Amino acid sequence: MFKKVLKDFKAFAMRGNVLDLAIGIIIGAAFGKIVTSLVNDVIMPPIGLLLGKVDFRNLFFNLSGTSYGSREAAQAAGAPTINYGLFINTVIDFIIVAFAIFMLVRLINKALQPKPGAASPPATKVCAYCISDIPIKATRCPHCTSELKAA
Repeated sequence: MFKKVLKDFKAFAMRGNVLDLAIGIIIGAAFGKIVTSLVNDVIMPPIGLLLGKVDFRNLFFNLSGTSYGSREAAQAAGAPTINYGLFINTVIDFIIVAFAIFMLVRLINKALQPKPGAASPPATKVCAYCISDIPIKATRCPHCTSELKAA
């Protein structure tokens, strides 16, 4: 029983689409880390500088009423905080990842579209007896029931 389950699992795990999915998740996680670093270390510091030397990672609402110099100090003291600066960073992070995925899907769809000059084979033919359109593989006309010559 266990050997059959193990064999079935191995067959499932070795199928191409499962391996492709696993590789995609791993690459996506690595890409997410790169984008997070881009947002936190490259994009947000200049924006914070333009907005009056604001560190977005340190923007928070303290719900306890006690004053703390930083978000880390408030959290170390166990104070409840709403970390809206981190939320802004995460939203920008998401927008960049979503846009990158959108561009990748758009590129793939464009590559998979049939070329404008490529003609597809006909799907229908004309019955010689009743002049009706019929499927290309038909051997008998569904309209007049005449036997047709093989195409």
